[in-house]
Order: sequence, then C-alpha cells, then structure tokens
Amino acid sequence: VQLQASGGGLVQAGGSLRLSCVVSGTTFRINDVGWYRQAPEKQRELVAGITRRSVTNYADSVKGRFTISRDNAKNTVYLQMNSLSLEDTGVYYCNFYLTPVDRGYWGQGTLVTVSS
Repeated sequence: VQLQASGGGLVQAGGSLRLSCVVSGTTFRINDVGWYRQAPEKQRELVAGITRRSVTNYADSVKGRFTISRDNAKNTVYLQMNSLSLEDTGVYYCNFYLTPVDRGYWGQGTLVTVSS
C-alpha cells in the first residue's frame, strides 16, 4: 500500500492551496480518510475527516475555510484550503483506513507554509 500526498507549498496569508492524497497498490476497501497536520513543536491533530459516504467533519479552527472531498474511483482524497493563516502552517498528512485489514495507513506528509 502506498500513499502519495501532494499540493503543499508556500503561500501568503489569505491564499489557497489544494492538497491531494492518492492510495495505490491495494485492492482493500478505503473507508474513513483524514487529513492531519503537525505544526512545529506541536502534536499531530485531525484537521478534517470524511467517511466513505462522504460525511465530513472538521476541526473548529478550519470550519468554513477547508473542504475535504474524495473520489472513490480514483482512490483520492482532497483538502481544499482557503483563507489560509499563519496558524495553518505545518506538515499535512493523510490517513486512509482500509478494510478488511482494519488499519490506517499514513502518507508521507506535505509541507504547507503560510507567510505574512
């Protein structure tokens, strides 16, 4: 199983980025997917999650600014990030929960840096 995250980069405050994460090398069923971020010297936290039926949930800090979506046919999940602020800086990781192995798999992380 391989997860490839992309889309990070340097952006000015108020700008937007779109992250993508694709899983390959498996025929396992993809269930819940989450985007997490880890800011410098902070613990990794859940930013947004989406179920297989596209029920979503968001951290309070990103509600109204971030949108998670998925394309099951492409084994891909997206995170659209708008109105970015300095506090959104960090490494963003995707996590796919697969069945029937019943475990989560992490992507390698993509760095988002928001500048003033």
